[in-house]
Amino acid sequence: MINIIKWVVKIGGSLFPTDAIKVAEKLKGTSSLIITGGGEFANLIRKYDNNKKFTAEICDETAIECMSITSKLLNDKTKHTEIAYTMKEAQKISDNGKIPILICSEILKQHRPFKQSWEVTSDSISAYIAKLINANLLIVTNVNGIYTRKPKTKGSKFISEIDAKKLLNFKESSIDIMLPSLLIKFGTDCFIVNGKYPLRVYHIVNGEDRNTYNFKYTYIKGV
Repeated sequence: MINIIKWVVKIGGSLFPTDAIKVAEKLKGTSSLIITGGGEFANLIRKYDNNKKFTAEICDETAIECMSITSKLLNDKTKHTEIAYTMKEAQKISDNGKIPILICSEILKQHRPFKQSWEVTSDSISAYIAKLINANLLIVTNVNGIYTRKPKTKGSKFISEIDAKKLLNFKESSIDIMLPSLLIKFGTDCFIVNGKYPLRVYHIVNGEDRNTYNFKYTYIKGV
């Protein structure tokens, strides 16, 4: 039986490992595909690059390898997931009733969709994969969504819904710099939710009417 993958769920590296595992466990039985952020591993590479100025190619390659590391570690702790390296493998895993955790390195090498830059992270990669398979996009992070400035900054206000075009001018947000322009280019909407509350993730991917949600999240309109 073909199980259409309806959601690409990007689990942020900031949630790894404990909250990331809880989110993955809550996705059991949903039509989802997981992509993980590089977390502290990628942050270390960014730190080293700031000091030593490695080539963009190597920084890009090693940061993507960090995503592979967190994916494999996450998969090791969940029984209903399985690693996929291609979309064909991901679909087969989904058809067998498990949740694919996609390692994107080979797909990115094959298609080269992005310029090598720190402006492109797992957020943008997840948007690209969602576009490839015509799936919805959910970014799971360690805050409730988008704020007018850093969440703990005085005067910061939460934004529940926003057009991607308005995000183009944001200097600080819980998503990467490239994502808003990709959402506009792809005509893709995006949800952002706090993964410290895994049930919130489940409510979104379970296809419930978002007007019934009683929790904070941000809905970004790409169209």
